[in-house]
Amino acid sequence: MQFTKGHGTGNDFVILPDPDGALDLTSGLVAALCDRRRGLGGDGVLRVVRAAKHPDGAALAGDAEWFMDYWNSDGSFAEMCGNGARVFVRYLLETGLATPSGGTVPLATRAGLVRARVEGADVAVEMRRPRLYDTATATLAGLTLTGAAVDVGNPHLVCALPASLDLGGLDLTRAPDVDPSVFPAGVNVEFTSPGEPVEGTDGHVLMRVYERGSAETLSCGTGACAVAAVALRDAGRETGTMTVDVPGGRLTITITEDTCWLSGPAVLVATGEVTLPAPGA
Repeated sequence: MQFTKGHGTGNDFVILPDPDGALDLTSGLVAALCDRRRGLGGDGVLRVVRAAKHPDGAALAGDAEWFMDYWNSDGSFAEMCGNGARVFVRYLLETGLATPSGGTVPLATRAGLVRARVEGADVAVEMRRPRLYDTATATLAGLTLTGAAVDVGNPHLVCALPASLDLGGLDLTRAPDVDPSVFPAGVNVEFTSPGEPVEGTDGHVLMRVYERGSAETLSCGTGACAVAAVALRDAGRETGTMTVDVPGGRLTITITEDTCWLSGPAVLVATGEVTLPAPGA
């Protein structure tokens, strides 16, 4: 099976070209491919399939040729992955599967239609405008923090750390405990601290994230959008541009009245052929 490996600010993915949806992709196969010792390693799998050939993308086939079939590293589905979408678009462009029309590339996802544009070395994707809809708590190693629940096409809980706590010192080797009545399908939990001012933006936030289905990752695009929305709200703003630094690099999020743009580097690092693991291997 052919594959490409790519990452966006350290959020890494195994990309599988399957234009006609012929690959029997299972949760077990995804987990095996993402295994960092026995497989290729990755935070998730991006299957490149024509929207018309996938049941979750068929309704959007008239608007976008390609559907991003995204799977978490544990073999579960996710509605959306911002960094994955940026890497997916980089793959489409570099392999000639897509060319920008009117400056953008349309993409079908489980969270709906998104657009992408190339900005030099960066790729920006238009995300759903984050919606703050509740408050909830996350408990980590006996520490309970109150945060904002945010919908970015997938669920997030954004928790700001008190000034007395160091973001880098958090132990994210285990999933934070959250209220299942608020997040019945699980949630991505972001922990934040303020950063130094960045010229040309309305604020700067440092972030770490525990992603459902993937554990701690170096970056989370939708999480950065959620964090930016909460930071703008706390600053008394509904729109603006925020810099969000994750362990894997820097992302820029611009929230308007109608939408949200996530911008940052998207890199393809390797291509090759992988032998499918035997059942139970």
